[in-house]
Parts: sequence; structure tokens; C-alpha cells
Amino acid sequence: MLLTITNTRQPATDLGYLLHKHPARAQTFDLTFGSVHLFYPEATEERCTCSLLLDVDPIKLVRGRRKPAGGFALEQYVNDRPYVASSFMSVGIAEVLTSALNGKCRDRPELVDELLPLIAGIHSLPCRGGERIVRGLFEPLGYAVTVERLPLDPAFPEWGESGIYNLTLSGTVRLRDLLAHLYVLIPVLDDEKHYWVGDDEVEKLLHRGEGWLAGHPERDLIARRYLRHQGSLARNAVARLAEGDTADPDESAREKDKEEADVEVRIGLHQQRLEKVVEVLKESGAARVLDAGCGEGKLLRMLVGEKEFTEILGMDVSSRALEMASARMEKLPEKQRERVKLIQGALTYRDRRIAGYDAAAIVEVIEHLDADRLVTFEQAIFKHARPGTVVITTPNSEYNVMWPSLSAGRMRHRDHRFEWTRGEFEAWATRVAGAYGYSVRFLPVGPEDAAVGAPTQMGVFSR
Repeated sequence: MLLTITNTRQPATDLGYLLHKHPARAQTFDLTFGSVHLFYPEATEERCTCSLLLDVDPIKLVRGRRKPAGGFALEQYVNDRPYVASSFMSVGIAEVLTSALNGKCRDRPELVDELLPLIAGIHSLPCRGGERIVRGLFEPLGYAVTVERLPLDPAFPEWGESGIYNLTLSGTVRLRDLLAHLYVLIPVLDDEKHYWVGDDEVEKLLHRGEGWLAGHPERDLIARRYLRHQGSLARNAVARLAEGDTADPDESAREKDKEEADVEVRIGLHQQRLEKVVEVLKESGAARVLDAGCGEGKLLRMLVGEKEFTEILGMDVSSRALEMASARMEKLPEKQRERVKLIQGALTYRDRRIAGYDAAAIVEVIEHLDADRLVTFEQAIFKHARPGTVVITTPNSEYNVMWPSLSAGRMRHRDHRFEWTRGEFEAWATRVAGAYGYSVRFLPVGPEDAAVGAPTQMGVFSR
């Protein structure tokens, strides 16, 4: 079985530093199930490819194991395990590329957090569920996916197609994230593991899924398959993922939200923001509207009060926040409730459920994203979902000096990863609009100061 990873950002041979494997050397590593050969078929300034070739020994696979009941005499030796990408590949990644998987690079530590244009090729990958499952697992992570289904036998096309695929993933991503995605999802696609699964596998899943699994649309399926359909383990994993991914509505987050609200309450900024968003959405002529990052549903409640919005979708990563939003919707008249739907999902994943809406509102959300997740956010919203209008609001950091309660350099919310100046926001929004075929205009929200502008800045993207 073969895995290839290609870097095309110059100098492409930086890939060797990240993998801790010199491009000029071919290496072999002995593992319990056979050998792993690592080599570089190409290594130029323009393009560098590392190949991980697993040579699985069927004798080692069964040595010391009992012969299974039933079946034929050589069943342990005659199977597809030596020839397909499976959990053995995950073990190979973990054993041979340990430092890269853990995000460590001794000689060039600054490369660890670099977003690189990477291409991964996985050859002979079994997948129960077919191409739909492949795309459902990788596309939400921001990858462009190419799937080739292999025939049972090229010499006998009448036999039909097999359940084996060649898969190519392309994306701008950190290498450690790509390796973590492959480590978890290859055995999920195969839906089989070669070793015993216990509590320690839950810990591995949570560790390697940190930062991306909790909000993945197929989170539950991933947990079930990764843990070999052991219900108690899968339920435990999903519960812990949910707990770890509900930072916004839990008690500490409510305290943080209260801090931000206390800062802004004197000028009623929160309400002004929502009213301005509704106004802009009405001007756009949208009928089907997405509230991405809907939280407890305050904007949803205002949108449903406007008859021109015939379909309203609220999405949030937090199940607890959605429960609160649902409770808020339950208080509405039945005809209004029928126009609102709530789903769980994250803005940094491609999600077909949010595609094709007339407009999307993303209110005070992007500043909660890590800077390295902005690229996947841009792709998820502007490349894949592609609403006709996108309304984004975010704090204007220049205005913070107007609040005596904010000490120098302090942000309005402890969970904010950044707060942009007007120039920074306009530069980002202009670049995004140009990259994805939108125009953008900028509007102030709240009382304007001649020197520092308004407290909230709004970008209105239109196609």
C-alpha cells in the first residue's frame, strides 16, 4: 500500500525538514506487521514528493494468533490486508512520521504552522459506503477530492467494479493536520482495524481529532467506525467531543460573553448590530437566509419576524447553544417556527447543507477563529456554500480606546483570537472578495468617532 505527500510551495524540499526525513536518503523501518519504506521519487525546488510504501508480511500478521473458527485452512494468509491502505497505514504514519504528526520540527520550527499546498495520494483504499463516504469525510475539511474506483480485474471488465479506490486530496493545510486527518480517517473508510480497540483508542481519537473532529458533520460515524462499532466507547468519545466543543454556551463562556456585553451595553451595540444585519439582508432581496454561528438564536428571532425571509437556517457548532436557540424558537407561533431550521456544524468545514442560500449572516464570529483556520472558513463559505450575499461583522479594535474598562491591548472578549483594525479587515475582505468572485462594501455599526471609526465594522459581500 502506498501513500504519497507532495509539496509544491517553493522551496518544495522544505517537506524534508517537516518530515524529519532527508530527500536524498531512502530508508526502511521494521514494524511488527512488516516493513515501511520511505523515499522521495522527486525532490526539486518546484515539487517534492515523499512516498510511504508499506510491505505487509502476511506471516507476521498471524504469528502467535489462533486460527479463526470456520473458514478455509489458509484464510488467515489469503486476504486483502497486505495490499490495501488500512489501519496498518495509520500505524506506519504514527511510527515513521512521529515528529511531523506531533507538529515538531527541530531544524525549521517555523514551518510547523505554515499552510502549504499539499497533495496526498492514497492508493488501493477500501471504503465501505463508496465515494459518497469518501467525500463526506474529506471535503468538509477543505480538501479538493478526486476519487477513482478500481475494477475487480482490469482483464475482466465484465466482473464490474471493486470496493477499492485511489484517492487524491489537495488543499492548503498544515502538514501535521493532513497527517492527523489521514491517521484517523483511513481506518474509518476501511471500517476495520487489525488490533484490539479499548479505552486507549478513545484517547487516540480525541488527541488526533483535536481542533477538527468535534465540529465535523460526520463526527458520530467517524467515532463509530474508528472504535470498531463498540457502542459504549463511541458514545463516550462523542460525549467528550461534545463537552470539549461547547465552550461558548458553558458557564465560563457565558461569563466571557457577559464581559463583552458589559463593555458594549452603554451604547446598546449588540442590538444595533442585529438591526443593521436585518436591514442589510432585507435590502439584498434574500428569501432564504443562513445565520452561521447562530448561538442562542437572537438574530434568528428577529429574522423570523420579517415575512420576506421564507426559509431561515441557523447553524452553530455548539449543541448546547442550539438547545437554547430551539427553546427560543418554541415560543414562536407555529407558522413562524415552520420557517426556521437548526443544524449543528462548523464554519471551517465544507457542508452541503448550507450551500445555495440567498444570503448568510456571520455576526461576531470570525474573531473567535484561530488565524490558521481563516483559510478553511473562506473556502467553506465563499467557495463551497456561495451565498448570493454574505454579511460579516467583527469588532473594530481601534474603537477599544473609547471604553475606559478596556486596558491597553486588551480585547473585548477573552475568547477572541484577534481583533482587526479597519484597514486590516478591509484588506482581508477585499482579498477574499477578489479570490471568490464577490464585490464587497463596508459599513459602520454603532456611533462613529472621527478618529477611530465605529465600534463594529461590517463587510457586505455580493455576487
